[in-house]
Amino acid sequence: MPLRDLADPDHLPALDRRYAFDRPPLELGAGDPPPRILLLYGSLRERSYSRLCVEEAARLLRFFGCETRIFDPATLPLPDLHAGDDHPAVHELRELSMWSEGQVWCSPERHGQITGIMKLQIDHLPLSMGGMRPTQGRTLAVMQVSAGSQSFNSVNTLRVLGRWMRMVTIPNQSSVAKAFAEFDDAGRMKPSSYYDRIVDVMEELVRFTVLLRPHTAQLVDRYSERKEAGTVIDTATDLSSIATKP
Repeated sequence: MPLRDLADPDHLPALDRRYAFDRPPLELGAGDPPPRILLLYGSLRERSYSRLCVEEAARLLRFFGCETRIFDPATLPLPDLHAGDDHPAVHELRELSMWSEGQVWCSPERHGQITGIMKLQIDHLPLSMGGMRPTQGRTLAVMQVSAGSQSFNSVNTLRVLGRWMRMVTIPNQSSVAKAFAEFDDAGRMKPSSYYDRIVDVMEELVRFTVLLRPHTAQLVDRYSERKEAGTVIDTATDLSSIATKP
């Protein structure tokens, strides 16, 4: 199964718990069951900083009461390499996306853009799959890591892709400059403003996910899809029709 195990899932040395809510969405909506968050990263290097950022994000999400899964793209084939995309890693990625209520995408910046590994994962997520939509209506947080000075090229591209995939991309985002200097030898992120921003982003993702949870079905209900499916509106139960009656 192409999932990564999370080492020390409850160890948060860079987090000052005096200032951290353990349940950020309190009073915004039902926190049970735990929000389900899928995390994707964009590098296969042994010391991949996008993966290390995603792992820090996953630990924070667990602290905030979420269930997390990190997809390992190492065995993911190129699109169209297998007829009907019939490959175990592709099936797993799509199942994970269907499982998720929210997602985190983190890519390195390479040649001023996201990496091929990051795009490969998104390319394997269809807008529609047997009447189901693996990304539509889900919340999304975007992050990037850079080898040099701070840039926002990758997060900007991820925002475009998130919109194209009909996801609700949250306002906040994270961009970690000179990522090689932000992690210790054990692969844990050092306390810094970059780490604090990741805390902010994950906190916001949990809030938006819980806030939108009761309304997801309505927010993705579209005229064109109802028409294509032949789903006629029942005026007796349609709230918008009832609200306009004298």
